[in-house]
Amino acid sequence: MVSQYKQLRWVARVLALVLLAAQLSAATDEKRQVLIRDIATISGVRDNPLVGYGIVIGLKGTGDRQQTVFTVQTLANVLQRMGLQIPPATVQVRNVAAVIVTASLPPFARPGTTLDITVSSVGDAKSLEGGVLLLTALHGTDGDVYAEAQGPLTLGGYTAGQGASNSKQVNHPTVGRVPAGGIVERDTSLDLTRLTTLSFVLRDSDFSASRDVANVINHEFGKEIAKPVDSRQIDIDIAQSGTASVPVLISRIQGLSIAMSPPAKVIMNERTGTIVMGGDVKLSPVSVLHGDLTVEVTTTFAVSQPTPVSKNGNTAVVPQTDVKAEEGPARSIQLKEGASVEELINGLHAMGASARDIVAILQAIKAAGGLQAELEVL
Repeated sequence: MVSQYKQLRWVARVLALVLLAAQLSAATDEKRQVLIRDIATISGVRDNPLVGYGIVIGLKGTGDRQQTVFTVQTLANVLQRMGLQIPPATVQVRNVAAVIVTASLPPFARPGTTLDITVSSVGDAKSLEGGVLLLTALHGTDGDVYAEAQGPLTLGGYTAGQGASNSKQVNHPTVGRVPAGGIVERDTSLDLTRLTTLSFVLRDSDFSASRDVANVINHEFGKEIAKPVDSRQIDIDIAQSGTASVPVLISRIQGLSIAMSPPAKVIMNERTGTIVMGGDVKLSPVSVLHGDLTVEVTTTFAVSQPTPVSKNGNTAVVPQTDVKAEEGPARSIQLKEGASVEELINGLHAMGASARDIVAILQAIKAAGGLQAELEVL
């Protein structure tokens, strides 16, 4: 009985371990699942840039100076539309600045939708602090007006003090924002009811992801309605889907998920020494040899005097240069098949390599065929 009891306990433990392993495996798989809404966009549904030219008023003597001619001309034009005729040559103001106004028109924006506006000085104004943007028309790439902007500016920087020697500047006081300062005036929304084909576009080019998205959509609807066109685009036949509402179809597809592996990619910035790597970056068997060469140049000054019996000698200071070269012992690291870049970097840190040394070493390993990933240098 005791022996049978022990066997049952052993079997129970084994079953518990199997269930735990299955749960861990399922958790790992769930972590790799990504929603289609996170990796793909809908063709034709995007933001559109808007731009306009205007003036900011109400500055405290920090606006454009007299040599910025277009600011005075703009102010004169504004006053002329209000019924005041002035010669621009006689205007001398310091509380006005010419600015470029930019905004992003979101998809399905209707008249009356508010936008956040960015205002940037184009003259020689010192600061836009405390200014108010006058009514400015915002144009699209076709030249038509899609929104109007106006309102007080909020800045993330400031300038304090006078002159160049006793002043302090924080961030950029010549760029500001007008939260909800723009109002959409034209309907630019896409009419989804006229679409016969719905196209999803992947943010990152991947043939496997394109195939998997089409497969999971076809599995969800039980028929072939999705077809991968290339490594980015997946076309969906709206009529074959059997869904009367296109927005409902889009929301149903965006809620689906696929298993996606992180790309094998290493991003390096040589200026800052920053290295960012993907999760599946592996190395072939490789050996890295790193040596140190230190060159030190020192200069000392000595006093040279003539001999006691010399008649024409002069006392002089003579520089003496000493060049000393030292080469440290070479340090090496060896990695086995399938090693990760993280293991390599840890080993290089143990060798005393700096961040820029690591960038150069990774480039050399990639050139030698030892890095099984895409290497991108910024």
